[in-house]
Amino acid sequence: MHNIEKEIFDLKSSLLKMFLLVEKQWKKGANAILNYDQDIAEEISSSENRINAQELKIDSDCENIIALHAPVAVDLRFILSTYKINHALEHIADIAESIAQYVANNNVPYDQKILQETRLTEMFDIFNIMMDCLIEAFENEDPKFARKVFKKDKLINKINTDAYQIIIDNLDKYDKNMLLYLLSTIRKIERAGDSLKKIGEEIIYHLEVKVIKHT
Repeated sequence: MHNIEKEIFDLKSSLLKMFLLVEKQWKKGANAILNYDQDIAEEISSSENRINAQELKIDSDCENIIALHAPVAVDLRFILSTYKINHALEHIADIAESIAQYVANNNVPYDQKILQETRLTEMFDIFNIMMDCLIEAFENEDPKFARKVFKKDKLINKINTDAYQIIIDNLDKYDKNMLLYLLSTIRKIERAGDSLKKIGEEIIYHLEVKVIKHT
């Protein structure tokens, strides 16, 4: 294996590790919110350091490959896609930490009835499916899995759009601070879903150009 091929193989392995770290972080965030688990919420802040370190490593690896090997065509596109995906994943991890902060810092749990009414659990489930599809697409170089995230993202957008009126209608029934944090959480999940959609676009772009080149 030539040096650049080995380094690109290692880069792909590093990005897959980043995917798995962020997926784990996101599932912790969902668990903290849905079960009001303050211990997990506190743990998320510690895990963030590992994700930040992995992000910096991948950035450095991308820069080194470009500087040392001057890659072109499909190799260059993969490196540039990796760079963008890496930052999108780190942004998603930041959101996971952010939405868990309410649980870590407040003593009013999210009411289970309002969680059901706003479809927050469903939102998390859809997000997890999107993440699994992207990992499958990236690891096995199969763009059809990446395409599945677009329809799922529309569902997340719909839940986000409906949440505002639901929160307004319940302002007199629940703790207002809790409701506002819940609305903020739903908004942030919607933005994280947008980041997953962008990752899907990057994976499709890289894989389909690669296929065209080999044909």
